[in-house]
Amino acid sequence: MKFETLAIHAGLDIGNPSKAIIPPISPSTIFEIDEEGRNPDDLHYTRLQNPNRQQFEHLIAALEGGETAAAFSSGIAAGTAILQALDPGDHVIIPEDVYAGNRMMIKKIMTRWGLESDFIDMTDVDNIDSHIKPNTKIIWIETPSNPLMRITDIAAVAELANSNNIRTVADNTWPTPVNQLPLALGVDLVLHSTSKYFGGHSDILGGAVVSKKEDDFFERVLTVQKMGGSVPSPHDCWLLSRSTRTLSYRMRGHNEHAGKVAAFLADHPKVEDVFYPGLESHTGHEIAKKQMKGFGGMISFLVDGDYDDTIKVVGRAKLIKRATSLGGVETTWEHRRSSEGDGSVSPENMIRISVGLEHPDDIIEDLERALG
Repeated sequence: MKFETLAIHAGLDIGNPSKAIIPPISPSTIFEIDEEGRNPDDLHYTRLQNPNRQQFEHLIAALEGGETAAAFSSGIAAGTAILQALDPGDHVIIPEDVYAGNRMMIKKIMTRWGLESDFIDMTDVDNIDSHIKPNTKIIWIETPSNPLMRITDIAAVAELANSNNIRTVADNTWPTPVNQLPLALGVDLVLHSTSKYFGGHSDILGGAVVSKKEDDFFERVLTVQKMGGSVPSPHDCWLLSRSTRTLSYRMRGHNEHAGKVAAFLADHPKVEDVFYPGLESHTGHEIAKKQMKGFGGMISFLVDGDYDDTIKVVGRAKLIKRATSLGGVETTWEHRRSSEGDGSVSPENMIRISVGLEHPDDIIEDLERALG
């Protein structure tokens, strides 16, 4: 089946004995055990498994092209579970430009657990190679990166990692499987904050890990999921499955609108620079074009001004909402440095915008007003 068809139909028959076209929400925390005793795959307790979670996990695995998936209560919980599946003393390589939440999670939590890490420029595969150690277990890919939109050659990094018996993890939150399929390019695990484009309406918190293979390492991730308890509610899983049915069509709108907004910003006299892989001027454009079907709805740009000037630009918007998340139908933006807080390495004059599904002319008109 094509992607659009999979998004609508995959997982509907999982844990759904009724004739309802849309599976019902199953809020029960407990399930009756068979009179002959419990079998390992039987539903037992909703922290361990739930019909709605099964449905969403099957759906997201199908869309990413993986064998299996694990849903979590947030994207950061999903990322933490991957690292908690490692052993103390293991080493990971992370992009220096990476989601701030993952940076803080590694430095404030996982380092205390004995994790070793290097945050490096991952646009150069040779640089990655030079940072590999005997105890390196994971190379973490985020492309386009957050917020500088740096592009990593996924296939080249996966080949390097595979030759050194190292797992690769790709955070595919921004592109989504509509625009990019890391598992098909050789990656082992894909990570999502499903709060973003999968939810799509700024009203669900969730995360997911999709694995190319149902192997021993993924079993360790599942153990963290089930015993750590960072699982999404049945209602949130049901909402995620519902929203995912329109993902492909929403992403087409995000891609199209962001392309128009990026072109507008690139020509604006009060914009110093624009970071969007769909622009031919972007340093990673050719690699992005090779591994992406669309360039996504996220743009970062530099205002021709300082910290205070940039804050004022964000504050002048009337249509665009000031918010730190992304992927919703509404356009949002933020002054990235102040949103990230202590430890931020983002330029002080950077704005990150999540381009929504309003008419692009209205978005651009608001940008004109805000830029002055």
